[in-house]
Amino acid sequence: MSANANSGTNSSVTLREITEETVVTICKLSDTLSAQQKKMVAPNAQSIAQAHYSKYAWFRAIYADETPVGFIMLYDNPEERDYFLWRLMIGGPYQGLGYGEKAMGLLIEYVRRRPGAKELLASCEEGEGSPEGFYAKLGFKRNGKMVGEEVVMSLRLEQ
Repeated sequence: MSANANSGTNSSVTLREITEETVVTICKLSDTLSAQQKKMVAPNAQSIAQAHYSKYAWFRAIYADETPVGFIMLYDNPEERDYFLWRLMIGGPYQGLGYGEKAMGLLIEYVRRRPGAKELLASCEEGEGSPEGFYAKLGFKRNGKMVGEEVVMSLRLEQ
Protein backbone atom coordinates (compact mmCIF):
# COMPACT_ATOMS: atom_id res chain seq x y z
CA MET A 1 0.00 0.00 0.00
CA SER A 2 1.45 3.33 -0.91
CA ALA A 3 1.96 6.11 1.57
CA ASN A 4 0.86 8.84 -0.83
CA ALA A 5 -2.74 8.43 0.32
CA ASN A 6 -1.78 9.61 3.80
CA SER A 7 -2.39 13.21 2.81
CA GLY A 8 -5.99 12.59 3.85
CA THR A 9 -8.07 15.70 3.35
CA ASN A 10 -6.00 16.78 0.32
CA SER A 11 -6.66 13.55 -1.58
CA SER A 12 -9.31 13.30 -4.23
CA VAL A 13 -11.65 10.42 -3.39
CA THR A 14 -13.33 8.52 -6.21
CA LEU A 15 -15.47 5.40 -6.54
CA ARG A 16 -14.17 3.14 -9.33
CA GLU A 17 -15.26 -0.10 -10.91
CA ILE A 18 -13.21 -3.08 -9.80
CA THR A 19 -11.36 -4.71 -12.67
CA GLU A 20 -9.44 -7.91 -13.26
CA GLU A 21 -6.28 -5.89 -12.61
CA THR A 22 -7.48 -4.38 -9.30
CA VAL A 23 -9.61 -7.11 -7.68
CA VAL A 24 -6.77 -8.78 -5.74
CA THR A 25 -5.60 -5.46 -4.28
CA ILE A 26 -9.16 -4.58 -3.21
CA CYS A 27 -9.61 -8.01 -1.62
CA LYS A 28 -6.31 -7.72 0.30
CA LEU A 29 -7.51 -4.49 1.96
CA SER A 30 -9.65 -6.67 4.25
CA ASP A 31 -6.45 -8.13 5.71
CA THR A 32 -5.53 -4.68 7.08
CA LEU A 33 -8.49 -4.50 9.48
CA SER A 34 -8.21 -5.17 13.20
CA ALA A 35 -9.67 -8.42 14.55
CA GLN A 36 -12.62 -6.46 16.00
CA GLN A 37 -13.30 -4.72 12.68
CA LYS A 38 -13.18 -8.02 10.81
CA LYS A 39 -16.16 -9.10 12.94
CA MET A 40 -18.11 -6.02 11.80
CA VAL A 41 -17.77 -6.31 8.01
CA ALA A 42 -17.50 -9.20 5.58
CA PRO A 43 -14.23 -9.59 3.67
CA ASN A 44 -14.16 -7.71 0.37
CA ALA A 45 -13.66 -10.99 -1.53
CA GLN A 46 -16.94 -12.31 -0.10
CA SER A 47 -18.72 -9.05 -0.89
CA ILE A 48 -17.50 -9.03 -4.49
CA ALA A 49 -18.56 -12.65 -4.93
CA GLN A 50 -22.02 -11.91 -3.50
CA ALA A 51 -22.33 -8.87 -5.75
CA HIS A 52 -21.78 -10.98 -8.85
CA TYR A 53 -24.78 -13.12 -7.91
CA SER A 54 -27.09 -10.28 -6.90
CA LYS A 55 -29.16 -8.51 -9.52
CA TYR A 56 -29.20 -5.31 -7.47
CA ALA A 57 -25.65 -5.02 -6.14
CA TRP A 58 -23.75 -1.86 -7.11
CA PHE A 59 -20.16 -1.95 -5.83
CA ARG A 60 -17.00 0.09 -6.23
CA ALA A 61 -13.47 0.40 -4.96
CA ILE A 62 -12.73 3.56 -3.00
CA TYR A 63 -9.61 5.39 -4.16
CA ALA A 64 -7.71 8.29 -2.62
CA ASP A 65 -5.97 9.80 -5.63
CA GLU A 66 -4.50 6.66 -7.25
CA THR A 67 -4.36 4.53 -4.07
CA PRO A 68 -7.10 1.95 -3.38
CA VAL A 69 -8.23 2.53 0.22
CA GLY A 70 -11.58 0.77 0.57
CA PHE A 71 -14.73 -0.84 -0.77
CA ILE A 72 -18.40 0.15 -0.88
CA MET A 73 -21.50 -1.79 -1.96
CA LEU A 74 -25.11 -0.71 -2.33
CA TYR A 75 -28.37 -2.60 -2.76
CA ASP A 76 -29.61 -0.64 -5.77
CA ASN A 77 -33.10 -1.59 -6.93
CA PRO A 78 -34.63 1.36 -8.85
CA GLU A 79 -38.10 -0.16 -8.39
CA GLU A 80 -37.86 0.51 -4.64
CA ARG A 81 -37.63 3.91 -2.98
CA ASP A 82 -35.25 2.82 -0.23
CA TYR A 83 -31.62 2.02 -0.95
CA PHE A 84 -29.40 0.03 1.40
CA LEU A 85 -25.71 0.48 2.11
CA TRP A 86 -24.71 -3.17 2.05
CA ARG A 87 -20.99 -2.79 2.79
CA LEU A 88 -18.46 -0.10 3.60
CA MET A 89 -14.87 -0.76 4.54
CA ILE A 90 -11.81 1.43 4.70
CA GLY A 91 -8.45 -0.34 4.99
CA GLY A 92 -6.75 -0.05 8.38
CA PRO A 93 -3.88 2.25 7.29
CA TYR A 94 -6.38 4.66 5.71
CA GLN A 95 -8.89 5.02 8.55
CA GLY A 96 -9.36 8.38 10.24
CA LEU A 97 -8.24 10.31 7.15
CA GLY A 98 -11.70 11.29 5.90
CA TYR A 99 -11.91 8.77 3.06
CA GLY A 100 -14.99 6.99 4.42
CA GLU A 101 -16.84 10.28 4.83
CA LYS A 102 -15.92 11.41 1.31
CA ALA A 103 -16.89 8.04 -0.16
CA MET A 104 -20.23 8.16 1.63
CA GLY A 105 -20.80 11.66 0.27
CA LEU A 106 -20.30 10.32 -3.25
CA LEU A 107 -22.60 7.37 -2.56
CA ILE A 108 -25.31 9.62 -1.11
CA GLU A 109 -25.18 11.83 -4.21
CA TYR A 110 -25.39 8.74 -6.43
CA VAL A 111 -28.46 7.49 -4.55
CA ARG A 112 -30.11 10.94 -4.62
CA ARG A 113 -29.97 10.77 -8.44
CA ARG A 114 -31.69 7.37 -8.54
CA PRO A 115 -35.36 7.33 -9.60
CA GLY A 116 -37.68 7.99 -6.67
CA ALA A 117 -34.98 7.60 -4.01
CA LYS A 118 -36.23 8.83 -0.65
CA GLU A 119 -34.07 7.07 1.93
CA LEU A 120 -30.65 5.44 2.31
CA LEU A 121 -30.52 2.71 4.92
CA ALA A 122 -27.51 1.19 6.69
CA SER A 123 -27.15 -1.38 9.43
CA CYS A 124 -24.42 -1.99 11.94
CA GLU A 125 -23.65 -3.94 15.05
CA GLU A 126 -23.56 -2.19 18.38
CA GLY A 127 -20.65 -2.10 20.78
CA GLU A 128 -16.92 -1.65 20.56
CA GLY A 129 -15.75 -0.96 17.01
CA SER A 130 -19.25 -0.18 15.77
CA PRO A 131 -19.50 2.38 12.96
CA GLU A 132 -22.77 3.73 14.39
CA GLY A 133 -21.14 7.02 15.45
CA PHE A 134 -19.66 7.45 11.98
CA TYR A 135 -23.09 7.03 10.35
CA ALA A 136 -24.73 9.34 12.90
CA LYS A 137 -22.18 12.04 12.05
CA LEU A 138 -23.35 11.77 8.42
CA GLY A 139 -26.97 12.32 9.44
CA PHE A 140 -28.19 8.72 9.76
CA LYS A 141 -30.63 8.05 12.60
CA ARG A 142 -31.80 4.80 14.15
CA ASN A 143 -35.22 3.91 12.78
CA GLY A 144 -36.16 1.32 15.40
CA LYS A 145 -35.71 -1.67 13.10
CA MET A 146 -33.22 -4.51 13.32
CA VAL A 147 -31.63 -6.77 10.72
CA GLY A 148 -30.55 -9.81 12.68
CA GLU A 149 -28.31 -8.45 15.44
CA GLU A 150 -27.73 -5.12 13.67
CA VAL A 151 -29.51 -1.81 14.25
CA VAL A 152 -30.89 -0.12 11.14
CA MET A 153 -30.20 3.54 10.52
CA SER A 154 -31.74 5.75 7.87
CA LEU A 155 -30.86 8.95 6.06
CA ARG A 156 -33.72 10.91 4.49
CA LEU A 157 -32.81 11.99 0.96
CA GLU A 158 -35.76 14.19 0.09
CA GLN A 159 -35.06 17.88 0.34
